Amino acid sequence: MLLEIVHRYKYYRALWFEPFLADLLLRQALSALRAETWDLIMPVPLHPLKKSEREFNQAERLALHLSQVTQIPLNAHALQRVVPTKTQTMLSRRERAANVRQAFVLRHQDGLSGKRIVLVDDVLTTGATASACAKVLLAAGVERVAVWTLARGI
Repeated sequence: MLLEIVHRYKYYRALWFEPFLADLLLRQALSALRAETWDLIMPVPLHPLKKSEREFNQAERLALHLSQVTQIPLNAHALQRVVPTKTQTMLSRRERAANVRQAFVLRHQDGLSGKRIVLVDDVLTTGATASACAKVLLAAGVERVAVWTLARGI
């Protein structure tokens, strides 16, 4: 049921689901995030072509809700998707990893060394996208990356 709601929100602009989805994320993440010190929240970025098609980045909108409640600053511009990857939904685990392997870069590395980053996405299935983003962040000297999503895919 949740994956269907996320699907409608993401692909059919069913933005009326956003308060419900943000509340789900906040209920799960809030106590864990408050138990530690985090420096930045970053959403998994969409490629500009995909963002233009969808007209919004669902991960960015959810990350904004999380940032507002936790008071952890949001940085939605440092991490960038530079490869217009295929949708991951029909790909195998191996294909997913290959699809996103070189898809992300950092626009601005300044000030990220030693930081603790919360990476936000809507769904985690194999972890390929989150891993690709985390590798880029860790290579820039980020101390730790935590990943928060609304749901686990199947």
